[in-house]
Amino acid sequence: MSGITPQRRRVEIESLMSSRAEVDIQSLAAHFGVSEMTIRRDLGTLEDEGIVRRLVGGRALLLDAKNREPALSTRALAEHETKAHIGRAVAELLVDDEVVFIDGGSTALAVAHALRGAGKRLTVLTRSLLVASELAEEPSVEIFMLGGRVKSSEMLTTSSTMSDDLRHYNVDTYVMGISGVHPTRGLTDYDPDESAGKRLALERSDRVILVADHSKLGRVLMSRVAAVDDIDVLVTDSDHEVLPNMPSSLSVVIVEPPQ
Repeated sequence: MSGITPQRRRVEIESLMSSRAEVDIQSLAAHFGVSEMTIRRDLGTLEDEGIVRRLVGGRALLLDAKNREPALSTRALAEHETKAHIGRAVAELLVDDEVVFIDGGSTALAVAHALRGAGKRLTVLTRSLLVASELAEEPSVEIFMLGGRVKSSEMLTTSSTMSDDLRHYNVDTYVMGISGVHPTRGLTDYDPDESAGKRLALERSDRVILVADHSKLGRVLMSRVAAVDDIDVLVTDSDHEVLPNMPSSLSVVIVEPPQ
């Protein structure tokens, strides 16, 4: 089977894992007649696409479809105008001379876009190549890119290496993206590694602004990040039924939906 294309091999790896859920690199290399390094690259690609999660000891786990995050390109197109409105509302909450950490994700990217031309003097930390690119030519914004291996499907550096960099900074405001917000189950996301990075950012920040459109409200995913009362401000577009159950300490900003 060594003559098949890498793309075809990755499709077959996913198919194999659908019946076994968990596999090891050695077995896959023997099955396909390729090197373990080749399989590592395949699994790295599948992990970037949100299909598998690599584990210690040369193993990999197939993610359930419920816990697979849609690609950034897909998320960026969804509710585009709504996210733009949220982005502008968050930009207005930022003040001159703040150190701001802007998360990865499509709604956080909308915040960066809203800062273009706003003239605010900010120091921006980010691990998102797209956020950095959005603000690269903004003269009043100084950008610090947190480094590491790039997760190509998300265009950001991975949380483990980002965390090493972030520990050296103190942050005034963290603009946080999330995939699920629930009053009792808290803030949840798809990936435990991503969740760990977000928790560190919370710890390093004096103020946390959570950006979440209506599709995230009331939603619960696999990996818990924090409690809702760990954030200060929620900026959303919906007077969702879960909002009255949020902690009284939480400031909620509801933007007008696009007409």
